[in-house]
Amino acid sequence: MITDREKILAIVDNDCLMHSDAAILLEGDGFFRFQKAVDLYKTGQVERIVFSGNIIDKDYGSFPYEEVAPFILNQGVPEKDLIHEAKSQHTRQQAIEVVKMAMDNGWKRLALVASHEHQYRAYLTFLRVVLDTRSGILLFNAPVRNLNWFVDSGWGMRFERLGAEIERIEKYSALGHLATADEVIEYQKWKESFLKR
Repeated sequence: MITDREKILAIVDNDCLMHSDAAILLEGDGFFRFQKAVDLYKTGQVERIVFSGNIIDKDYGSFPYEEVAPFILNQGVPEKDLIHEAKSQHTRQQAIEVVKMAMDNGWKRLALVASHEHQYRAYLTFLRVVLDTRSGILLFNAPVRNLNWFVDSGWGMRFERLGAEIERIEKYSALGHLATADEVIEYQKWKESFLKR
């Protein structure tokens, strides 16, 4: 029998993607995430890039906006289309601040960009806020692909970090900070109804 976790992983790993108002580039994993957001922008799949996060902890892979932004700008993304959400210090705060930003700006579609091992918890966290705010936001998964699982980039191997992410999913689910499997499934059904329009 398929477990709730397996259902969530299947949906997150194989999500649809529609043209979105912004790519939400979550701070973390050093310089490994920004290229995905740039690619989404340059292929016209998103209108802008929001770099979310303002914590500096290079031992954990949290590189500051000021160091990542030049790489994005040097690839032709104009400054007007690169926004820094600078209040958040962790994933839940990122979700709260980004959803608030989206609602304030009338954005209805967001493409969430994280490393593959973090994408699961990030999506469940963002979806919890999307649902709780009744924002009507369409949240799409756009994880970075082709990253090594068994190379230590200075803050641990992704394969090992995946286990830590699953532990955090259990911890934060118990606190009510994450969407449930049933909510993920119902939201996905609703989201996919827009593909037919």
